[in-house]
Amino acid sequence: MMKMKSFEDLLDEATRIHGHVCAGQVIGVRMCMLALAYLKIDDPKGRDRKKLYVFVEIDRCATDAIQTVTGCSLGKRSMKWVDHGVMAATFVNLDSGSAIRVTALEESRELSKKYCNDISDKYARQLQAYKIMPEEELFRVEAVSVDIPKENLPGRPLRRVKCEKCSDWVQDKRDVLVDGKILCRSCANGRYYKLLNQ
Repeated sequence: MMKMKSFEDLLDEATRIHGHVCAGQVIGVRMCMLALAYLKIDDPKGRDRKKLYVFVEIDRCATDAIQTVTGCSLGKRSMKWVDHGVMAATFVNLDSGSAIRVTALEESRELSKKYCNDISDKYARQLQAYKIMPEEELFRVEAVSVDIPKENLPGRPLRRVKCEKCSDWVQDKRDVLVDGKILCRSCANGRYYKLLNQ
């Protein structure tokens, strides 16, 4: 049975991947350690790699740490980004069905003074304080239930269809039926980009 790496080792790895150390890296690493212990997952990048699925709710620094610690990623289809703008993540044990949502508390910013009041720069203070603050002052933890559709799970695509307007191939039930035609989401709902040669 593999033992989880230490907080310091995980933070070093997350910092290397992210490019610099910041409070978000500390939050992401601690969030993972708490969630993995709750879910009884000891080796998320090895023996337990197919058991874990993570929903991240923000596209900020903590998400890089979560990906680094868990090994979950968008490309492996074991991580899903839900654009809510909240410093939170939900960790799911696919074998047991257990899930936990961990949210970083806004109050922890102010509470950082309690632990590192000798550091005047608020970002440096938060970085150091978040390393030592008790979990209950840093996070809200909620046991939750998550229904993950089969088309969102890791593995080969369940279905591939061709858009009848632009001819792009759409995988995993991301197509839209409009007036009896199979369309990609861009053709059905509008593109996030503008075609320059049309």
